[in-house]
Amino acid sequence: MSTIQKDLVAAIHYTLKNDGGDVVDTSEGRDPLEYLHGHGNIVAGLESALTGKAAGDKLSVSVAPEEGYGVTDDDLVVDVPREYLPAENVEPGMRFTAETSGGMRLFTVIEVGEKSVVMDGNHPLAGETLHFEVEVVSIRDAEPEELAHGHVHSGGHHHHDEEEEGGGCGHGCGCAH
Repeated sequence: MSTIQKDLVAAIHYTLKNDGGDVVDTSEGRDPLEYLHGHGNIVAGLESALTGKAAGDKLSVSVAPEEGYGVTDDDLVVDVPREYLPAENVEPGMRFTAETSGGMRLFTVIEVGEKSVVMDGNHPLAGETLHFEVEVVSIRDAEPEELAHGHVHSGGHHHHDEEEEGGGCGHGCGCAH
């Protein structure tokens, strides 16, 4: 029986809850999440817990912020003059992408003032302990192209264009690589 190891593709069903027990994300009602194990495509704490598991295994995993989406970085909470934002009607919860010294980053509007806007560049789940309920659905060998690119190519086709190359967060959020 095959177990989840580096360079294999695992398919999992999962439910992610926060400390309050609220469902943050789930694969329920959708296809299982397929990922290339050992390549940082899901949060480190979950990937580590899945190593050695077999199809049919079910597990509960709590992942500390350090092994999830990181601890909250106060330096990523910034006060930005309103005129720097592309939208006239800025509201809390809106998201904007901005260039930082570390590359492009997604910021969420936290507070809107008359002349400035407080924005948070932390991942929305930074600082949170993540609670996963997981079922391993299947395990398969990765295709050579998947290994070369470091991630799964769903549906038998995949395209890298100039905009995608080097982009994507690589943390299981569904964005392109």
